[in-house]
Amino acid sequence: MLPLLIASQIREADAYTIAHGPIASIDLMERASKAFVGWFVNHFPEKGKSVAIYCGTGNNGGDGLAIGRMLSQHGYSNLNIKIARFSPGSSDDFNTNLARIKESSVPITEIMPGHQLPDEKADIIIGALLGTGLNKPLSGDFERLVKYLNSLERTVVSVDVPCGLFSDGEIPGGAVALRSDLVITFQQPKISFLLPESGPFVECWQAVNIGINEQFIRSLNSPYQLVEEKDIRMRLKPRHRFSNKGTYGHTLVIAGQPETMGAALLCSSACVYSGSGLTTACVPESGLTALNSYLPEIMAIVRKGHEQPEINWEKFNAIAIGPGLGKDDYALTLLTNVLKSYSKPIVLDADAINLLAENPGLWERVPKGSILTPHMKEFDRLFGEHTGWWQRLQTARQKAKEHNVYIVLKNDYTISITPDDKLYFNSTSNAAMAVGGMGDILTGIIAALLAQKYSSEDACIIGNYIHGKAGDELALPNRMHVVLPGRLVTQVPVTMAKLRS
Repeated sequence: MLPLLIASQIREADAYTIAHGPIASIDLMERASKAFVGWFVNHFPEKGKSVAIYCGTGNNGGDGLAIGRMLSQHGYSNLNIKIARFSPGSSDDFNTNLARIKESSVPITEIMPGHQLPDEKADIIIGALLGTGLNKPLSGDFERLVKYLNSLERTVVSVDVPCGLFSDGEIPGGAVALRSDLVITFQQPKISFLLPESGPFVECWQAVNIGINEQFIRSLNSPYQLVEEKDIRMRLKPRHRFSNKGTYGHTLVIAGQPETMGAALLCSSACVYSGSGLTTACVPESGLTALNSYLPEIMAIVRKGHEQPEINWEKFNAIAIGPGLGKDDYALTLLTNVLKSYSKPIVLDADAINLLAENPGLWERVPKGSILTPHMKEFDRLFGEHTGWWQRLQTARQKAKEHNVYIVLKNDYTISITPDDKLYFNSTSNAAMAVGGMGDILTGIIAALLAQKYSSEDACIIGNYIHGKAGDELALPNRMHVVLPGRLVTQVPVTMAKLRS
């Protein structure tokens, strides 16, 4: 896992590295700038392009000055530096790098408070105005400058974090920040990059290693973690010879109405393709033909009319309930019966979550270690309206601990929140997967992993990763605009096999 740090921890890690490296802060800045330039020159190899570097007077601006000097040494001949002198004073490392770049031929312009902004003609703008220390929205001259740069619609590369974007914490509505085509960030991504509010400001990001002491970073025990492929390879279990269908568990999927059988089919098929030894779908009688036609490997428990099905609960190793189930009295009774009758962790999705939101008395019956898989609106129905994603994360931390459950909060970087206060950000998936039915696939994958005796935590972490990775393997090499859930599910066992190799 890659620990993700809040701003105060980033400063701690920098200070520790400087003190115990030992390395002077100016040399750490040099190292960071060199890492930035190494990525930049590969991404923008045309050295004739004009590049303007906008610097503040703190350490982020010091990075910008060092980057300008290094780009000049790399043969970028059409450079200019613009220093925003909008606050009194400047950092020592900024002053050192200012003296160094003045020895070069790179032109420098200073922008003073209230002055007219320069007529910018550069092809590429590098933003090094304000870094991770920002703790309030932009205002005054900084706000005016960022709005102006955004209006130019040029290629923008930000140093560490876009000016105006907090590295963590609540991002106010209507926030002004530098819209960046690329952010080259130091050591690890900032938590805000992984939340939807960053979308307008971060097109893509690349983390570059600058040698911050990793042992100290891990000692900070951040609750926020980014899942990497090596974590999944370590957790995935092999399928051994002489095993049989009983070895890999029996999953029950309770889903679907006559009008929403697609959800039941997708969820059940995901169980099969994710390795559940046996899969049974509890579906309405009218959906039986569709089920048998879609995937004959799935067994059925038929729901007839208003009669509740008779189910031998003990034969199932995992249960998923909710996709396309509806919210009528019948569905409520069915969910209540499941919660009364089954003591192992359950995967609750879609309408099961909506029913839980409408009937909070059911919480006391939710088995410990159960997994809830809400999207944003379902989460807010369950726990109340939220003004932003950071607030949702804090609520999820509280509620996961309070109810002893796991919450899979769907997002571009889907987050698994555990009862012991860990938040695991998934690092796979892509926009081609933004299609109805993808959540049903994820629910089926997670339930199948539970049936195969994975812990609830591992089922969440592995399930999210495999789901997104299968989508990546389909969409990215083939440049697919859309990946359909029915196609993705057949990729899942291929993806799992690759990760086990």
